[in-house]
Amino acid sequence: MRTDTTFKRAFNDMIDIIRTFDLGAELPSENALRTQLGVSRTTVRKVLAGMSARGIIISEAHKRIIGERPRQQERYPKEQTLAISEQVETSFMEWMMRGDACAGTEINETELARKFGVATTIIREFLNRFQKYGLIEKRQNAGWVFKGFTASFALELFEIREMFEMRSARLFAALPDRSPVWKQIQSMRAAHLELLADIDARFQDFSELDSRFHRLITTVAPNRFIESFQDVITMVFHYHYQWNKRDERARNEVAIREHLALIEALESRNIVLIDRACRLHLTSARETLLHSIA
Repeated sequence: MRTDTTFKRAFNDMIDIIRTFDLGAELPSENALRTQLGVSRTTVRKVLAGMSARGIIISEAHKRIIGERPRQQERYPKEQTLAISEQVETSFMEWMMRGDACAGTEINETELARKFGVATTIIREFLNRFQKYGLIEKRQNAGWVFKGFTASFALELFEIREMFEMRSARLFAALPDRSPVWKQIQSMRAAHLELLADIDARFQDFSELDSRFHRLITTVAPNRFIESFQDVITMVFHYHYQWNKRDERARNEVAIREHLALIEALESRNIVLIDRACRLHLTSARETLLHSIA
């Protein structure tokens, strides 16, 4: 299971890499791809074989040439690429949404472990991770209780998010041309444009793309404390605001266009444009979150 998950995640990442090249371009060496994907050479070869079987990659005289641009539909579903801890997070949030959870909802470790098909200890580790943020409370001999999101909690969270995300966005202005982040940004633009072109059918796919985009911005300024903080960011912004289904398609289309404007500003390396585009999007996201809580 672990190997299969690793392969599928690497396959999706390879799609993002290929999208940064032109048709007919030669792929980097296996060693270079192994470094970029963060997997073993065996997994790289398995991914390349899968790409070749689909006609995306063509072998010519000991070279691997990009013969076809991969489509979004060829990506493996996100739930098939997640580690166990990430699967639990996804399953937990879907369970909370389906159950219309609100403040005071009781959480039973054993029941969730059976429902998600994992050990009770994994459920407990997940709940412990969020306890420190005040979202979940452990009660003496009475399991766990979801305390709910409030407007004040959301605003406090947003203050922190604005500080580190604005700082990270500004650092794009000083990135060298050779930075691999620029190719990731190009790939991110392509993914946004593809989703925008099929927004009526795929608007619910935006949440995952939104998470990837904001994580990419913060990787420019790696910080172990910020990375830890991303857990609660994901939980709140990429799940909770979805509970309000009203105008979801329209809201997601607006957010996609704001992302594209921010990508253009990042590539301009103009601090003023970056600040303006980043602040506009964060303000919009804050309003969306507050409306969902109301």
